[in-house]
Amino acid sequence: MAHTHDVLVVGGGAAGLMCALTAGQRGRRVMVVEHANKVGKKILMSGGGRCNFTNTGTTPANFLSANPHFCKSALARYTPADFIGMVDRHRIAWHEKELGQLFCDVSSKLIVKMLVDECTAAGVRIETDCSVERVHHGDDGFRLHTRHGVFAAPSLVVATGGLSIPSMGATGFGYELARRFGHDVLPTRAGLVPLTLSGKHQERLQDLSGVALPVEARCGRQSFRNFMLLTHRGVSGPAILQISSYWQPGDDLRLDLLPGQDALAWLKDQQKQRPEAELKTVLSEALPRRFAQRLCEVWLPNRPMKQYNEPQLREAADVLARWPLVASGTEGYRTAEVTLGGVDTDGVSSSTMMSTKLPGLFFVGEVLDVTGWLGGYNFQWAWASGHAAGLAV
Repeated sequence: MAHTHDVLVVGGGAAGLMCALTAGQRGRRVMVVEHANKVGKKILMSGGGRCNFTNTGTTPANFLSANPHFCKSALARYTPADFIGMVDRHRIAWHEKELGQLFCDVSSKLIVKMLVDECTAAGVRIETDCSVERVHHGDDGFRLHTRHGVFAAPSLVVATGGLSIPSMGATGFGYELARRFGHDVLPTRAGLVPLTLSGKHQERLQDLSGVALPVEARCGRQSFRNFMLLTHRGVSGPAILQISSYWQPGDDLRLDLLPGQDALAWLKDQQKQRPEAELKTVLSEALPRRFAQRLCEVWLPNRPMKQYNEPQLREAADVLARWPLVASGTEGYRTAEVTLGGVDTDGVSSSTMMSTKLPGLFFVGEVLDVTGWLGGYNFQWAWASGHAAGLAV
């Protein structure tokens, strides 16, 4: 005998819980089915355990999608201020770190507790350790056959996330379900992920692991200014994670090592002020010393500043302003914060998140082909898309 509800939500992450509490507050009988042993696992680990729960500067331009307009409606209807209002009502202390990024003062556990408390108050039932064995659709709606029995409802919300961080239980279940019900799934790949180097590129830099410096990373027309961290296997840090979502193997990737400065004007100024100093000494004052020395061993000829003529200074400036980083790949889903690609938004309503192919079927959060930048944008998409579906189910 099936247990009947109004709404079944598969996935107890940020988008799933947001959808459930929103629908529950409208008097819908909602059940959340989560295959892990607790809800909100990615929320708990995000932001180093402090959860970067939104970004006050969120705009549609902060997202990647085959349809850049798709996210506009949901983001406009549930804003960072709306989520901050809920956080404040629950008396969760928070602070702004940089560039509009908001974090909990104490722990990300408080965000999960808030969402669960809101679900409980709205009468939402949450089943953990409850894997879905199969999904059936008929005249009476959807049936989930799970470890804990059979559950039925006219509305099914797919909030299963992407493929990133499989150790947290990420699977491709949502994509399989979408395909089964006639949806296209765009190719997926790891996003917001460290880049790896190989061969001589890795050999030149691997002993500098741990060195960090501000850069502006550029790929195509996109650029991000923030820190880069050299690692044993390649490069990481916020600037690299950001550009990784735009980079694919073979793409030209350039780093400005003196972001915000005119490299040629700076070199000429140094030449005038310190003609006897060697280039590596001069660079060591603008860049980490070991990194500056390696640049002068591999990419730049090192000699006293007075010995460089104008064309040589121009060449050195070009290396500093457009240093080529030849990445071979990424660290993959194992460490990626998000999954690029996913359920094609062409088959989904941008205002309700409902399938245009099968009434009653909804997709929210990361399973869709909408991916945010680093810095709280993906959570804001989870809240906004979950809220949009919660109002419609």
